[in-house]
Amino acid sequence: MHPGAIAAATPDKPAVIMAESGQVITFRELNEESNRLAHLFRAAGLRPGDNIAFMLENHPQFLTIAWAAHRSGLYYTAINSKLKTDELAYIVNNCNARVFISSARLAEVAASITEATPGVELRLMLDGTAPGFTSFEEAIARHPVTPIEDECQGADMLYSSGTTGRPKGVKPELTKAPLEEPGPLMKLIGFLFQPTAESVYLSPAPLYHAAPLRYCMTFHRFGATVVVMERFDPEQALALIEKYRVTHSQWVPTMFIKMLKLPAEVRERYDLSSHKYAVHAAAPCPVEVKERMMEWWGPILHEYYAGTEGNGFVYAGPQEWLSHKGTVGRPLLGVVHILDEDGNELPPRQTGTIYFSDGPQFVYHDDPEKTRAAQDPKGRGWTTLGDIGYVDEEGYLYLTDRRAYMIISGGVNIYPQEAENVLALHPKVADVAVIGVPDPEMGEQVKAVVQPVSMADAGPELEAELIEYCRARLAHYKCPKSVDFREELPRHPTGKLYKRLLRDEYWAAARR
Repeated sequence: MHPGAIAAATPDKPAVIMAESGQVITFRELNEESNRLAHLFRAAGLRPGDNIAFMLENHPQFLTIAWAAHRSGLYYTAINSKLKTDELAYIVNNCNARVFISSARLAEVAASITEATPGVELRLMLDGTAPGFTSFEEAIARHPVTPIEDECQGADMLYSSGTTGRPKGVKPELTKAPLEEPGPLMKLIGFLFQPTAESVYLSPAPLYHAAPLRYCMTFHRFGATVVVMERFDPEQALALIEKYRVTHSQWVPTMFIKMLKLPAEVRERYDLSSHKYAVHAAAPCPVEVKERMMEWWGPILHEYYAGTEGNGFVYAGPQEWLSHKGTVGRPLLGVVHILDEDGNELPPRQTGTIYFSDGPQFVYHDDPEKTRAAQDPKGRGWTTLGDIGYVDEEGYLYLTDRRAYMIISGGVNIYPQEAENVLALHPKVADVAVIGVPDPEMGEQVKAVVQPVSMADAGPELEAELIEYCRARLAHYKCPKSVDFREELPRHPTGKLYKRLLRDEYWAAARR
């Protein structure tokens, strides 16, 4: 039920396999190294309830560090490895980190926050050192491989990705339960996806994101091997499923789209017969994309809707989805309510903001204003992640878009996700964002910002082709009036689009 117990039974079994390098971390190594680091935390004066932060690429020791903090009863904040100095310093300070860990690969930005983060008492660096940092490897080598005496469970304190503003820290209440006690997520994953010690879990996303981090650690509790991709590559993902006989995996829809755009002969080259559970979340999946994935992989796609905040959990198994195409499922944790702007509950098939009741409560760390903004207007204690959608007569939930991204053009509400879902499947489109930009007459107009497969195609002809392609599939008012082309869109490695950055750019230009 935790690395120590698994290591005692199967010490040489791989706990982590790195996809590109092939490096293996056995359960014995995971257990011993996380114990050493736990002793270091205690020697540094950290006690249950204190905080550490770490910013790493998908590093072989990433999960070791997370397990060390977890078994020490600490809060641990895994930080986006793409952040710049100011963003990184903000999170390290906001989470009250007493220890900060990074790697030589990220040394420049990690060292740049030293003066701005005076609360950090110990800085450790993997694979080398930088000014102000101690060698991680040398620091832990001085400590024993046995467990600390006061071992207890900690918790992650993760930050929202900041797609709609400053990242917000979600700080749960610590249970300080014994390490062997299974938590709610382990029970849920065990019930839905049936992992065992024979399972192999493929994690293609950055580990600092909530779902990859939590699912990798939970699969470790079952004694399963975790295969970590240093970065996502569509063909490599298929090759890894074949090579390691992967049984479970987790994806975001943009990964499906990239795999579907591989040539047919590449997609058919790999044996995927071991693959039993392909879980996906993080963003709405276009219906056509999921249909095509089901045709290819079979009815093994399991979808859920949830957030870092943990206030609810909605789930759709393959057969449920096939009979309710487009749904993200029905709630297994919490009760879903669809509310209008005044907090009134809406009937089935009317679109509004999604709220959860009867589920876990959450607060945003040191930000009571944002915490209140996530609660329903009538003070019933219901909470929202800011998404818009509706339920059908059977209680199945359908996502429409983020509330912050809704376009109001001439008084009509437009949800850009619809046009994005259409344009993402165009063969000449690598990535797309649809946003509202200023319009002197209508207030806002719909614009698509497209990353073409080839920039050589960018121009008026492709713009006209994409607009017509969208109009053939959606009502014209939902389709872009214009298209801009870019070499790359500001997308979070987990698949979420930093749409706020695009919107801000266009609105700032209009104000100028």
